[in-house]
Amino acid sequence: MNQTPTWCPGCGTYVVSAAFKEAILDLNLKPKDVVVCYDIGCSGNMVNVLDVCGFETLHGRSIPVACGMKAVRPELTVIAQAGDGGLLNEGLNHFVHAIQRNDPITLIVNNNLVFGLTAGQQSSATPMGAKAHASKGENKVNPLNVVDLAASSGAKFIARVPETDFKLMHDVIKKALKFKGFAVIEIIQPCKIWAKDFPKIIFESVGKPARNQTELIGKHNLAGLLYEGKNV
Repeated sequence: MNQTPTWCPGCGTYVVSAAFKEAILDLNLKPKDVVVCYDIGCSGNMVNVLDVCGFETLHGRSIPVACGMKAVRPELTVIAQAGDGGLLNEGLNHFVHAIQRNDPITLIVNNNLVFGLTAGQQSSATPMGAKAHASKGENKVNPLNVVDLAASSGAKFIARVPETDFKLMHDVIKKALKFKGFAVIEIIQPCKIWAKDFPKIIFESVGKPARNQTELIGKHNLAGLLYEGKNV
């Protein structure tokens, strides 16, 4: 694509888009055979820089559009992209139901910990005790956690990757794109503008995936391929 990215300096989406491109190239996937359904938000602007088929959806609705795309064109590689705002608010029901159906798509979650595009409002992923820019005070609610929700809903492929680990991100995306069921990758990329004062997360790399999903619940600093079930 010939458009210049408009993300803020240091934004993790630069790394995500590069890892995504390399994974697609490594798998020898043709652009016409790959469809990404994007949510509304900063990371959704990847539609302008990834040279594959792109579909900009409504806020929180990238998953059902991706599922519909895969249903009518099963030969395509279909990816849904979502931010924490869209996924854990308007799109939460779609997330849980797609996991339960094991729809054969890949979900990439760009978790900024806030609504980054619209000036830093608190999202359902904002850490407890953190003060979002557009909030009156500190968050007093326990945040929703992508991996906990995926694990408790029975997801067959679950990964969490910090924005700083390009190799892990690239490897996990490749595996997810080859997985035959629903694969979810959460990329932790705190907004450099609106979440810069939030508590830092110290990640612990997993040596091997968990034996079952329930082992992951409540362990919010694990990074890597956390669970991989049978490739149906």
